[in-house]
Amino acid sequence: MSWTDHIFEGYRRRVAELEISENPFAHGIAWTGGPDFVPIDQAKVPLLDQGFLKSDLTYDVPAVWDGRFFRLDDHLDRLEASLAKLRLTNPLGRQGMRDKLVEMVATSGIRDAYVMMIVTRGLRYIRQTPPEDCVNNCYLMVTPYLWVMDEAVQKTGGSAVIARNVRRVPAGAIDPTVKNLQWGDFTRGILEARDRGAQYPILTDGDANLTEGSGFNVVLVKDGKLFTPKRGVLEGVTRKSVLAVADKLGLPWVIDDIPVGMAYAADELLFVTTAGGVMPVTRLDGQPVGDGTVGPVTRALWKGYWDAHYDPEHSFAINYY
Repeated sequence: MSWTDHIFEGYRRRVAELEISENPFAHGIAWTGGPDFVPIDQAKVPLLDQGFLKSDLTYDVPAVWDGRFFRLDDHLDRLEASLAKLRLTNPLGRQGMRDKLVEMVATSGIRDAYVMMIVTRGLRYIRQTPPEDCVNNCYLMVTPYLWVMDEAVQKTGGSAVIARNVRRVPAGAIDPTVKNLQWGDFTRGILEARDRGAQYPILTDGDANLTEGSGFNVVLVKDGKLFTPKRGVLEGVTRKSVLAVADKLGLPWVIDDIPVGMAYAADELLFVTTAGGVMPVTRLDGQPVGDGTVGPVTRALWKGYWDAHYDPEHSFAINYY
Protein backbone atom coordinates (compact mmCIF):
# COMPACT_ATOMS: atom_id res chain seq x y z
CA MET A 1 0.00 0.00 0.00
CA SER A 2 1.42 3.38 -1.01
CA TRP A 3 1.80 6.19 1.52
CA THR A 4 -0.61 8.29 -0.60
CA ASP A 5 -3.42 5.72 -0.89
CA HIS A 6 -5.46 6.91 2.09
CA ILE A 7 -6.23 10.07 0.11
CA PHE A 8 -6.27 8.87 -3.47
CA GLU A 9 -8.42 5.75 -3.04
CA GLY A 10 -11.47 7.77 -2.02
CA TYR A 11 -10.71 10.42 -4.60
CA ARG A 12 -10.60 7.88 -7.45
CA ARG A 13 -13.96 6.50 -6.35
CA ARG A 14 -15.54 9.95 -6.34
CA VAL A 15 -14.13 10.72 -9.78
CA ALA A 16 -15.66 7.52 -11.15
CA GLU A 17 -19.04 8.51 -9.70
CA LEU A 18 -18.80 11.98 -11.23
CA GLU A 19 -17.95 10.58 -14.66
CA ILE A 20 -21.31 8.79 -14.89
CA SER A 21 -23.33 11.68 -13.50
CA GLU A 22 -26.14 13.05 -15.65
CA ASN A 23 -25.90 16.46 -13.97
CA PRO A 24 -25.35 19.04 -16.79
CA PHE A 25 -22.87 20.84 -14.51
CA ALA A 26 -20.83 17.77 -13.54
CA HIS A 27 -17.94 18.82 -15.79
CA GLY A 28 -17.98 22.40 -14.54
CA ILE A 29 -20.29 25.28 -13.75
CA ALA A 30 -19.84 29.02 -14.30
CA TRP A 31 -21.47 32.32 -13.39
CA THR A 32 -20.65 35.34 -15.55
CA GLY A 33 -22.98 37.95 -14.11
CA GLY A 34 -26.31 36.83 -15.54
CA PRO A 35 -29.33 35.39 -13.78
CA ASP A 36 -28.39 31.76 -14.38
CA PHE A 37 -25.50 29.36 -14.06
CA VAL A 38 -24.12 27.86 -17.28
CA PRO A 39 -22.05 24.75 -18.06
CA ILE A 40 -18.38 25.71 -18.01
CA ASP A 41 -17.86 25.12 -21.74
CA GLN A 42 -20.65 27.60 -22.55
CA ALA A 43 -19.37 30.45 -20.38
CA LYS A 44 -18.37 33.65 -22.20
CA VAL A 45 -16.42 36.78 -21.29
CA PRO A 46 -17.08 40.13 -23.04
CA LEU A 47 -14.37 40.81 -25.61
CA LEU A 48 -13.86 44.35 -24.27
CA ASP A 49 -13.38 43.24 -20.66
CA GLN A 50 -10.08 44.74 -19.47
CA GLY A 51 -9.33 41.57 -17.57
CA PHE A 52 -9.14 39.80 -20.92
CA LEU A 53 -7.47 42.62 -22.85
CA LYS A 54 -5.04 43.94 -20.23
CA SER A 55 -5.06 41.32 -17.45
CA ASP A 56 -6.44 44.10 -15.26
CA LEU A 57 -7.88 41.80 -12.62
CA THR A 58 -7.25 39.73 -9.58
CA TYR A 59 -8.47 36.26 -8.70
CA ASP A 60 -8.24 33.53 -6.11
CA VAL A 61 -8.58 29.76 -6.07
CA PRO A 62 -9.98 27.83 -3.11
CA ALA A 63 -10.83 24.14 -3.33
CA VAL A 64 -13.46 21.66 -2.27
CA TRP A 65 -12.25 18.25 -1.12
CA ASP A 66 -14.55 15.30 -0.46
CA GLY A 67 -17.53 17.61 -0.29
CA ARG A 68 -15.92 20.13 2.09
CA PHE A 69 -14.87 23.71 1.26
CA PHE A 70 -11.32 24.19 2.54
CA ARG A 71 -10.15 27.56 3.93
CA LEU A 72 -12.68 29.50 1.86
CA ASP A 73 -12.56 32.48 4.20
CA ASP A 74 -8.76 32.64 4.00
CA HIS A 75 -9.03 32.87 0.22
CA LEU A 76 -11.72 35.53 0.48
CA ASP A 77 -9.50 37.49 2.86
CA ARG A 78 -6.66 37.42 0.34
CA LEU A 79 -9.00 38.34 -2.50
CA GLU A 80 -10.26 41.36 -0.58
CA ALA A 81 -6.69 42.49 0.11
CA SER A 82 -5.84 42.16 -3.59
CA LEU A 83 -8.96 44.08 -4.61
CA ALA A 84 -8.01 46.94 -2.31
CA LYS A 85 -4.48 47.15 -3.75
CA LEU A 86 -5.86 47.32 -7.32
CA ARG A 87 -8.76 49.64 -6.39
CA LEU A 88 -11.30 47.09 -7.49
CA THR A 89 -14.64 46.31 -5.86
CA ASN A 90 -16.29 42.91 -5.59
CA PRO A 91 -19.65 43.35 -7.37
CA LEU A 92 -21.18 40.59 -5.23
CA GLY A 93 -19.72 41.61 -1.90
CA ARG A 94 -17.93 39.11 0.29
CA GLN A 95 -20.99 37.27 1.62
CA GLY A 96 -22.70 37.31 -1.76
CA MET A 97 -19.66 35.72 -3.40
CA ARG A 98 -19.34 33.16 -0.61
CA ASP A 99 -23.00 32.18 -0.94
CA LYS A 100 -22.82 32.01 -4.73
CA LEU A 101 -19.78 29.72 -4.67
CA VAL A 102 -21.41 27.34 -2.18
CA GLU A 103 -24.55 27.27 -4.31
CA MET A 104 -22.52 26.52 -7.45
CA VAL A 105 -20.68 23.62 -5.84
CA ALA A 106 -23.93 22.18 -4.47
CA THR A 107 -25.61 22.54 -7.87
CA SER A 108 -22.75 20.88 -9.75
CA GLY A 109 -22.50 17.81 -7.54
CA ILE A 110 -18.70 18.05 -7.78
CA ARG A 111 -17.20 16.77 -4.53
CA ASP A 112 -13.55 17.53 -5.35
CA ALA A 113 -13.44 20.94 -6.98
CA TYR A 114 -11.11 23.63 -8.26
CA VAL A 115 -12.90 26.92 -7.62
CA MET A 116 -11.97 30.20 -9.32
CA MET A 117 -13.25 33.66 -8.48
CA ILE A 118 -12.17 36.55 -10.72
CA VAL A 119 -12.83 40.28 -10.47
CA THR A 120 -11.88 42.47 -13.44
CA ARG A 121 -11.77 46.20 -14.08
CA GLY A 122 -14.70 45.77 -16.43
CA LEU A 123 -15.29 47.25 -19.87
CA ARG A 124 -13.58 50.60 -19.31
CA TYR A 125 -9.84 51.21 -19.45
CA ILE A 126 -8.33 53.28 -16.63
CA ARG A 127 -6.11 55.18 -19.06
CA GLN A 128 -9.29 57.03 -20.05
CA THR A 129 -11.49 56.41 -16.99
CA PRO A 130 -10.84 56.96 -13.27
CA PRO A 131 -10.84 53.61 -11.44
CA GLU A 132 -13.75 54.68 -9.23
CA ASP A 133 -15.89 55.14 -12.36
CA CYS A 134 -15.22 51.68 -13.75
CA VAL A 135 -17.95 49.09 -13.19
CA ASN A 136 -16.08 45.96 -12.17
CA ASN A 137 -17.07 42.51 -13.41
CA CYS A 138 -17.08 39.20 -11.58
CA TYR A 139 -16.72 35.69 -12.97
CA LEU A 140 -16.98 32.46 -10.97
CA MET A 141 -16.34 28.88 -11.97
CA VAL A 142 -16.20 25.45 -10.39
CA THR A 143 -14.54 22.52 -12.16
CA PRO A 144 -13.40 19.06 -11.10
CA TYR A 145 -10.21 19.27 -9.05
CA LEU A 146 -7.02 20.03 -11.00
CA TRP A 147 -3.66 18.46 -10.21
CA VAL A 148 -0.44 20.36 -10.93
CA MET A 149 1.30 17.11 -9.96
CA ASP A 150 -0.69 13.95 -10.56
CA GLU A 151 -0.95 10.90 -8.33
CA ALA A 152 1.73 8.85 -10.06
CA VAL A 153 4.32 11.63 -9.78
CA GLN A 154 3.41 12.46 -6.19
CA LYS A 155 4.26 8.91 -5.13
CA THR A 156 7.91 9.24 -6.23
CA GLY A 157 8.43 13.00 -6.59
CA GLY A 158 8.69 15.39 -9.51
CA SER A 159 11.62 17.05 -11.24
CA ALA A 160 12.46 20.74 -11.30
CA VAL A 161 15.07 23.21 -12.45
CA ILE A 162 16.15 26.59 -11.20
CA ALA A 163 15.52 28.79 -14.24
CA ARG A 164 18.59 30.31 -15.86
CA ASN A 165 17.03 32.30 -18.68
CA VAL A 166 14.12 34.02 -16.92
CA ARG A 167 13.68 35.79 -13.60
CA ARG A 168 10.61 36.51 -11.54
CA VAL A 169 8.99 39.82 -12.46
CA PRO A 170 10.22 42.24 -9.78
CA ALA A 171 7.83 43.35 -7.06
CA GLY A 172 8.37 46.96 -8.17
CA ALA A 173 6.69 46.07 -11.46
CA ILE A 174 3.97 43.59 -10.44
CA ASP A 175 3.02 43.06 -6.81
CA PRO A 176 3.42 39.30 -6.24
CA THR A 177 1.09 39.41 -3.23
CA VAL A 178 -1.79 40.26 -5.60
CA LYS A 179 -2.79 37.03 -7.29
CA ASN A 180 -2.74 37.74 -11.01
CA LEU A 181 -2.80 36.13 -14.43
CA GLN A 182 0.27 37.90 -15.82
CA TRP A 183 2.17 34.68 -16.33
CA GLY A 184 4.78 35.71 -18.89
CA ASP A 185 7.71 34.85 -16.61
CA PHE A 186 6.09 31.63 -15.35
CA THR A 187 5.29 30.44 -18.87
CA ARG A 188 8.87 31.07 -19.99
CA GLY A 189 10.03 29.17 -16.92
CA ILE A 190 7.81 26.19 -17.74
CA LEU A 191 9.17 26.10 -21.29
CA GLU A 192 12.75 26.25 -20.01
CA ALA A 193 12.07 23.43 -17.55
CA ARG A 194 10.69 21.25 -20.34
CA ASP A 195 13.63 22.08 -22.60
CA ARG A 196 15.92 20.92 -19.80
CA GLY A 197 14.05 17.65 -19.26
CA ALA A 198 12.15 18.63 -16.11
CA GLN A 199 8.55 19.34 -15.17
CA TYR A 200 8.65 22.46 -13.01
CA PRO A 201 10.60 25.72 -12.80
CA ILE A 202 11.78 27.69 -9.77
CA LEU A 203 12.37 31.35 -10.56
CA THR A 204 14.91 33.59 -8.85
CA ASP A 205 14.78 37.29 -8.08
CA GLY A 206 17.95 38.27 -9.94
CA ASP A 207 19.84 38.67 -6.64
CA ALA A 208 20.56 34.94 -6.28
CA ASN A 209 17.50 34.29 -4.09
CA LEU A 210 14.65 31.88 -4.74
CA THR A 211 11.14 33.22 -5.27
CA GLU A 212 8.40 30.83 -6.42
CA GLY A 213 7.40 28.54 -9.25
CA SER A 214 4.59 28.59 -11.78
CA GLY A 215 1.69 28.91 -9.36
CA PHE A 216 3.28 27.36 -6.28
CA ASN A 217 5.34 28.31 -3.24
CA VAL A 218 8.68 26.60 -2.66
CA VAL A 219 9.65 24.96 0.63
CA LEU A 220 13.07 23.52 1.47
CA VAL A 221 13.80 21.12 4.33
CA LYS A 222 17.25 21.09 5.94
CA ASP A 223 18.05 19.29 9.18
CA GLY A 224 14.36 19.09 10.06
CA LYS A 225 13.70 22.83 9.56
CA LEU A 226 11.54 24.38 6.83
CA PHE A 227 12.72 27.35 4.75
CA THR A 228 10.49 29.26 2.34
CA PRO A 229 11.10 32.51 0.41
CA LYS A 230 9.87 35.87 1.64
CA ARG A 231 10.26 38.15 -1.38
CA GLY A 232 8.76 37.93 -4.85
CA VAL A 233 6.08 35.44 -3.83
CA LEU A 234 2.36 35.09 -3.31
CA GLU A 235 1.48 34.70 0.35
CA GLY A 236 0.05 31.26 -0.28
CA VAL A 237 -2.93 29.89 1.62
CA THR A 238 -1.62 26.38 1.04
CA ARG A 239 1.77 27.43 2.40
CA LYS A 240 -0.02 28.86 5.45
CA SER A 241 -1.76 25.49 5.88
CA VAL A 242 1.50 23.55 5.55
CA LEU A 243 3.28 25.75 8.09
CA ALA A 244 0.37 25.18 10.49
CA VAL A 245 0.91 21.44 10.04
CA ALA A 246 4.62 21.96 10.72
CA ASP A 247 3.72 23.67 13.99
CA LYS A 248 1.62 20.67 15.03
CA LEU A 249 4.50 18.36 14.16
CA GLY A 250 6.98 20.47 16.13
CA LEU A 251 8.96 21.40 13.01
CA PRO A 252 10.55 24.86 13.05
CA TRP A 253 10.21 27.07 9.99
CA VAL A 254 11.34 30.43 8.67
CA ILE A 255 10.10 32.78 5.95
CA ASP A 256 13.14 34.71 4.74
CA ASP A 257 15.42 35.37 1.79
CA ILE A 258 16.51 31.94 0.59
CA PRO A 259 19.78 31.85 -1.43
CA VAL A 260 19.78 29.61 -4.48
CA GLY A 261 22.58 27.52 -3.00
CA MET A 262 20.31 26.31 -0.21
CA ALA A 263 18.15 24.47 -2.75
CA TYR A 264 21.07 22.33 -3.87
CA ALA A 265 21.98 21.52 -0.26
CA ALA A 266 18.41 20.72 0.86
CA ASP A 267 17.49 17.36 2.35
CA GLU A 268 13.98 17.64 0.88
CA LEU A 269 12.21 19.96 -1.55
CA LEU A 270 8.49 20.45 -1.97
CA PHE A 271 6.09 22.76 -3.78
CA VAL A 272 2.75 23.77 -2.26
CA THR A 273 -0.39 25.01 -4.00
CA THR A 274 -4.17 24.62 -3.85
CA ALA A 275 -4.10 22.69 -7.15
CA GLY A 276 -2.06 19.77 -5.88
CA GLY A 277 -1.40 20.32 -2.19
CA VAL A 278 2.04 19.21 -1.03
CA MET A 279 4.06 18.21 -4.09
CA PRO A 280 7.34 16.34 -3.47
CA VAL A 281 10.31 17.15 -5.72
CA THR A 282 13.10 14.59 -5.79
CA ARG A 283 15.28 15.84 -8.66
CA LEU A 284 16.66 19.36 -9.12
CA ASP A 285 18.68 20.36 -12.17
CA GLY A 286 19.05 16.69 -13.04
CA GLN A 287 20.47 15.69 -9.65
CA PRO A 288 18.73 13.92 -6.75
CA VAL A 289 17.42 16.01 -3.88
CA GLY A 290 18.74 14.40 -0.70
CA ASP A 291 18.70 10.66 -1.30
CA GLY A 292 16.37 11.04 -4.29
CA THR A 293 13.24 9.75 -2.55
CA VAL A 294 10.25 11.45 -0.95
CA GLY A 295 11.56 12.27 2.52
CA PRO A 296 9.96 11.76 5.94
CA VAL A 297 9.22 15.46 6.55
CA THR A 298 7.48 15.80 3.19
CA ARG A 299 5.40 12.69 3.89
CA ALA A 300 4.36 13.98 7.29
CA LEU A 301 3.43 17.39 5.88
CA TRP A 302 1.55 15.72 3.01
CA LYS A 303 -0.55 13.63 5.39
CA GLY A 304 -1.17 16.50 7.78
CA TYR A 305 -2.21 18.83 4.98
CA TRP A 306 -4.82 16.47 3.54
CA ASP A 307 -6.08 15.46 6.98
CA ALA A 308 -6.67 19.17 7.72
CA HIS A 309 -9.33 19.21 4.98
CA TYR A 310 -11.63 17.37 7.40
CA ASP A 311 -10.94 19.73 10.32
CA PRO A 312 -14.08 21.81 11.01
CA GLU A 313 -11.85 24.70 12.08
CA HIS A 314 -10.69 25.09 8.48
CA SER A 315 -13.45 23.49 6.40
CA PHE A 316 -17.19 23.01 6.20
CA ALA A 317 -19.44 20.47 4.49
CA ILE A 318 -21.49 21.34 1.40
CA ASN A 319 -25.18 20.41 1.46
CA TYR A 320 -25.56 18.94 -2.03
CA TYR A 321 -28.94 19.06 -3.72
